[in-house]
Amino acid sequence: MTTPAAIAPVAPPARRFADALPTRRRVAFAAALLVAPVALWRFGAGAAGIVGILFFAVLAVLAVKDLEKQRIPNVIVLPATAAMLLAVGVLQPHHLLEAVLAAVAAAAFRFLPGVLAKCGVGLGDVKLALLLGATLGRGVAVALFLGCLAASVAGVTLIVRNGSGARKTAVPFAPFLAFGAVAAIALGARHAF
Repeated sequence: MTTPAAIAPVAPPARRFADALPTRRRVAFAAALLVAPVALWRFGAGAAGIVGILFFAVLAVLAVKDLEKQRIPNVIVLPATAAMLLAVGVLQPHHLLEAVLAAVAAAAFRFLPGVLAKCGVGLGDVKLALLLGATLGRGVAVALFLGCLAASVAGVTLIVRNGSGARKTAVPFAPFLAFGAVAAIALGARHAF
């Protein structure tokens, strides 16, 4: 039986959110500003453009946090996924089913290979794929392809530079998934909202 003194106090929600943000907030902010014009270009200056900018800002925060700590905080990625599904439901209700199915398929795409191969696919990457699917709908396939392609180039570069020992190096995947999403949108891939 656990005594009350042995139970760790739970931080209030605002503190958990603050702790989930990257230490290098300015880097995340700069990255979000850098890609914001892509959202405005592809989605326009209306509600969809604002949603696109917020989506890119979340991707920037998650990518920087993954680079720093190799983790993708639930307190950011799960509410962002819910917000994107809500945005799809409001802005493009006829795409909502597509967004939900794409979210599940993208998460399964990231989850199943890790389970089958017993390799180190983080569940944060699975939840990030869920967010990408919820936002991009069918376009998530292009985003995942581009993200995996960019990660493969980085992986080959690591192996060429550091030899076969680099195969055991943990590489944060969120920056590559974020790149894939931004690149897919810039290239005109379909999106759910």
